[in-house]
Amino acid sequence: MGLPFRASFADRLKDAIRRRGKNISSYEVEQAILGHCAVAECAVVGVPADGVAAEDDVLAVVVLQPGAVLSPSDFWAYCDEKLPRFAVPRYVWFAADLPKTPSGKIRKAQLREVGASEAVARDAPAA
Repeated sequence: MGLPFRASFADRLKDAIRRRGKNISSYEVEQAILGHCAVAECAVVGVPADGVAAEDDVLAVVVLQPGAVLSPSDFWAYCDEKLPRFAVPRYVWFAADLPKTPSGKIRKAQLREVGASEAVARDAPAA
């Protein structure tokens, strides 16, 4: 008799995001964002939260479809409808493309290094 099988989804350990005491699957957030008609590609990573040890904020790096327009406020309104509150990205960065390996895998480590420096924060004043 083998070990009992437990069906559960686990994100890659290095892609794990912990926010407000909850574990967030970057894959599930990415799938929700990819449901928007203006989004061609996206990657979601955790970035260190301001002043909170061992907690992350969620950063979404989004590549839009050619000719598409999506404002940060429209992006967050969409996320508010599709995701639980704790999983909605605090930061969004509209990038021209995503860094990839020769095999086409997104280089999330490179996105984490840049962090939120290129992104718009949800709580930032309108420019």
